Amino acid sequence: MDRRLSIAPMMDWTDRHCRAFHRVLTSRALLYTEMVTAPAVIHGDRERLLGFDPVEHPVALQLGGSDPDQLAEAARIGAAFGYDEINLNVGCPSDRVQSGRFGACLMREPSLVAECMAAIKGAVSVPATVKCRIGVDNQDPEVALFETVDACAAVGVKVFIIHARKAWLQGLSPKENRDVPPLDYALVRRLKRERPHLSVTINGGVASLDEVEAHMDAADGVQLDGVMLGRAAYHEPAILGQADRRLFGAPTADVDAFEAVGRYRPYMAARLAEGAHLSAMTRHMLGLMHGRPGARAFRRILTVEAVRPGAGLEVVDRAVDVVREAEARIELRTEAA
Repeated sequence: MDRRLSIAPMMDWTDRHCRAFHRVLTSRALLYTEMVTAPAVIHGDRERLLGFDPVEHPVALQLGGSDPDQLAEAARIGAAFGYDEINLNVGCPSDRVQSGRFGACLMREPSLVAECMAAIKGAVSVPATVKCRIGVDNQDPEVALFETVDACAAVGVKVFIIHARKAWLQGLSPKENRDVPPLDYALVRRLKRERPHLSVTINGGVASLDEVEAHMDAADGVQLDGVMLGRAAYHEPAILGQADRRLFGAPTADVDAFEAVGRYRPYMAARLAEGAHLSAMTRHMLGLMHGRPGARAFRRILTVEAVRPGAGLEVVDRAVDVVREAEARIELRTEAA
């Protein structure tokens, strides 16, 4: 699997509608689900939790948990649904996650992480991967990261996505944990240098495709296997329209914002016919016109009108027209000048 670019699992954001939208912008990036706990997969509404559209491939399921037997069963269920990868969350710092003994707090228990990964790997034929931090609280990242990675590698895990920040489980909120702890990209590059046989993807603070390309630059002799984009991909999704050409070398034209809406229309129409609310899909599009004339009006129309009962694709058309008209006015003024 080509991991040059992936889109981070983000709670309340990267649901099936978001992933289908991102897919119309890039056919190559690896997409991830929101984290789903193993007990929820086993005992919950599987179609609601795990269902996805075939257009999303390649797409990975991220699991949360610390019970190897539960994780193995959840992984089997996920693989049967058709996911291309099963990923274990060893990075989320929220209190709810900590109380369940999973997420970032597992950085303190590398042997348990390895036991969980051995169970997942033994249960499925698709890749079993780990997404982790470089450490938590007062841990020494140079010790904690390598202990976690080496323990998992010892049971056959080969793919690691590293959020290049510590997580502070006491004193910082989950939101603050995304920004406050300093980034240590050099440590992640050192991991790849010293463990060249492992696949290492870097995550955390990457804000543009320019930065993705900079991380993938092997000028220092270290060739990372991939970069994971998070909030930048969500808040400014139009940048994904350049990814296939710039990062994967695809001989295709970039997908601009207007084309992306056109490509997403059949998906939205199909979901509306199934009874989905328009706002469940358009909320992921709010940043699509970022930086364009009319972007504010675009967001306002989608925010206000898409939530109304019976709202249909005419709302999306109206929002797009506002941007086209704003750009046309600017072009006319430019020509007149």
